[in-house]
Amino acid sequence: MVKFTLPTNSKLRTGKTWPKPQGAKNVRAFHIYRWSPDDDENPRVDTYFLDMDKCGPMVLDALIKIKNEIDPTLTFRRSCREGVCGSCAMNIDGGNHLACIWGLDQIRGDVRIYPLPHLPVVKDLVPDMTNFYAQHAYVEPWLHTTSNEPQKEWRQSIEDRKKLDGLYECVLCGACSTACPSYWWNGDDKYLGPAALLHAYRWIADSRDEATGERLDALEDPFKLYRCHTIMNCTKTCPKGLNPAKAIAEIKKLMVERAI
Repeated sequence: MVKFTLPTNSKLRTGKTWPKPQGAKNVRAFHIYRWSPDDDENPRVDTYFLDMDKCGPMVLDALIKIKNEIDPTLTFRRSCREGVCGSCAMNIDGGNHLACIWGLDQIRGDVRIYPLPHLPVVKDLVPDMTNFYAQHAYVEPWLHTTSNEPQKEWRQSIEDRKKLDGLYECVLCGACSTACPSYWWNGDDKYLGPAALLHAYRWIADSRDEATGERLDALEDPFKLYRCHTIMNCTKTCPKGLNPAKAIAEIKKLMVERAI
């Protein structure tokens, strides 16, 4: 049997267990990944206990309560609390979710919270999204036109506008890309990942855009597009219910059509 040895500084250790709230009858345990760049210690998992009768219904409510009332050093991103900004994406109970819209009632037993997989960790539950945003920028997610600019607006029919449904709603949380095995297997500078490719197709499908050929040329590469193997993790995990795998398949279809 093959044995793998992890680097010493990557081994996860058991962290601090905080005391249970006194007098609470409805107590739940939260096991949360902790790591700080300010010391040389290995990452750890700290255990917290919350009185669920005094906690909001979402995972983000629990994290805010822990930070405000138990451990102010706990670090995580959050903003809108309505599943719009994508800031609070993290690995919850083994899946990638937005903490603000993932209910505690959707988790059985203890709650386990880790940062998004595959990405470097800045601190605790905060991943480094630098490369993820660079991949998004690579597809040039804005309108390209060569026609003279209209006086008021670029017009679009109702039918053409409907083609963008299921594409423009992406909040760039990174849940889909970091759930994709192909994204893990191929270097960050090779496969663009489901999120970036979804945005690429959003502009390819836009009837107002006049750079379809150039956009397809930028994706005509053995790695940038074709490392998608339709595993469908991206579609399964998307917190907005989008289908990145379908968008990628449409790009591949266009590649074939223009080659015929």
